[in-house]
Parts: sequence; structure tokens; C-alpha cells
Amino acid sequence: MAKRVAASVESGNGAPAAAAIQHEEDRTLDLSLRPRTLDEFVGQQRPRQILGMSIEAARKRGEVLDHVLFSGPPGLGKTSLAHIIARELGVSIRVTAGPAIERAGDLAAIVANLEEGDVLFIDEIHRLSRVVEEILYPAMEDFRLNIVVGKGPGAHLMPLAVKPFTLVGATTRAGLLSAPLRDRFGQHYHLDFYARGELTEIVVRSARLLGVGIDEPGAGELAARSRGTPRIVNRLLRRVRDFAEVHDARLIDRPLALQALELLDIDTCGFDRMDRGILNAIIEMFDGGPVGVESLAAAVGEEPDTIEEVYEPYLLQEGFIARTARGRVATQRAYTHLGRTRRGTLL
Repeated sequence: MAKRVAASVESGNGAPAAAAIQHEEDRTLDLSLRPRTLDEFVGQQRPRQILGMSIEAARKRGEVLDHVLFSGPPGLGKTSLAHIIARELGVSIRVTAGPAIERAGDLAAIVANLEEGDVLFIDEIHRLSRVVEEILYPAMEDFRLNIVVGKGPGAHLMPLAVKPFTLVGATTRAGLLSAPLRDRFGQHYHLDFYARGELTEIVVRSARLLGVGIDEPGAGELAARSRGTPRIVNRLLRRVRDFAEVHDARLIDRPLALQALELLDIDTCGFDRMDRGILNAIIEMFDGGPVGVESLAAAVGEEPDTIEEVYEPYLLQEGFIARTARGRVATQRAYTHLGRTRRGTLL
């Protein structure tokens, strides 16, 4: 039975207050720019097509949708797709994240309060503790929670039935998922970086929703420098919009976009200072590599996980670095982009 779509967010104890309010305006705008249906969703054609077929089949059978796992770099639409699934099914969605679920009882409370057919979305699911995972297994397979009653030798398991639900997990590090958890997902979709044409379509749509004038060349320039990521192209659009407003420009064309991007220090490949800092560190400090991620992170002042999850995937895909058994190495393309030779001297 279809229900009014609703969403709620679970947060863990001790989450920094500053993190909860950081970039509130940008997050609000991100929500307003997200596609609401599969038809509005641009890109990821094959996953979108298969997912649409699965949703329609589940609706026709009157069954809950198989559990879904989305993997891929940040900003490619995993959260948007989770909300779209709930909306297409006409059910509610409960949103939480792996680090927020500290105890098995936290997850049990969330699952026990789900209505039949609801979607439970767990972001960063690879960060669930093994104890929490043990509670999740029977809930996913048999819609049952095994509650431990008592302590010590007298403790025993009391099975508690829960209403059938769909778990949607999202991860940027699929390799860190345990095999038992990964195997319990009936559907696994890996999201890839977007083509320039798809990003141009996204930025034109976002500009329309924001009431911003933009022409095709201007949209194309933003798309070309967005690292294949919708989240980044929307962020660039917001910053260029600010630039246009300050300069009393009614239209974002290519010359204005180039001025704004130069001010933002975004180069022709979409690299910011950290991207270039990573490449420069490998070339200058480690003679082109190989270098381990821990050493590289210390050199650029960034967390290793951030390098691996945020910066490295695009640098790898575009061929600026290579990953070997001994660590990361800079490729010839990195040297050329930075205007350097293999000896690290200026051309």
C-alpha cells in the first residue's frame, strides 16, 4: 500500500555541532537541485534502466524491493537514487550513516520502527562495526532481529519479527565491505563519473531551477571542469552565480564562467589546489613515486581516507596517477599538465 513519502535522519551521539551546520545554505540548495524521479535523473543509464525495471516489477507484485547497494566516488548520485527509490515506490525513507550507528541496539531500534516496504538508507555502510553487521544479517534475510536477553550464562536470543523493508546502502569503498554483508544485497550498482554532455544537461537544469541565466558554452565550461561529478558542477554553478550577481551579469556565458573559474583557481582539468598539490608532492617530494598514501597524506596535510575516496579516483581514471604495489606514481600526463619534465624542472 502506497504511503506518504517522508524522510528522517539519524545522527550519532557526539557528532560535532559545527559539522551539522557547515555549509547549510549549500546543502539546502543541493536538496532542491536533486532529481526527484528516475526520469529526471541524468546519467548512469544502465543502472537507472535496471533499477527502474526492478522497481516496476516490485510494485506490480506488491513485494518489497530487493536490497540495493550503490558504490562509487562521492557526489555521483547515490543519495539521490536512494530517495528516488522511496519516492517511486511511494514509501517512507529513513536516513542514517554507518558511523552514526555505534551500537547494535541503535540499528535494532531503527529497523523495528520501519513500516512495511519502507526504505532504510545507510550511507558509508562500509563503516558499520562488525557487531552491528551481525544484527543486520537476519534483518535483511529473514526480517528478524535477534535480541539478546539477559547477561552471562543465562543470556539467550529472542527473535523479534520486523516488517519487510528495503535496505539501500551507499559506499565509496566497496572493497571494505565484508563479504557476508555484500552478498546479502540483491542488487549492486557501481556509479561511474559522468560525461561532459551529461554534466552540461545537469547544469542547465540546475540553472533553470535556481533562476540563473546560462548559455550552452557557459554550461559546457562548467561541465568540463567538474571532474565528472554532478555535485561539483552544481557547486561551481553556485559560485559562478555569485560572481555573476556581484558583477551585475544577467547571463553566465563562457567568458564570465572563465573569469569566475580563474578566481576560484579551478584549472582546465577541474583540478583545485589540493589536486595539484597531490600531483606536485608525488613529483617534487617523492621523485614521481611510488609513494604510499600515508606518506602522501602527510606531505599535503590531508587525511588518507579523503585522498583515497575524494581525490584519487578521478586522478586514476583520467590517467594522472597510477597505483602500483609499492604506491602511487605520477604519469607523463601529470608532468605535462603541470608543465614539468621527468626531472621536475620547468619546461
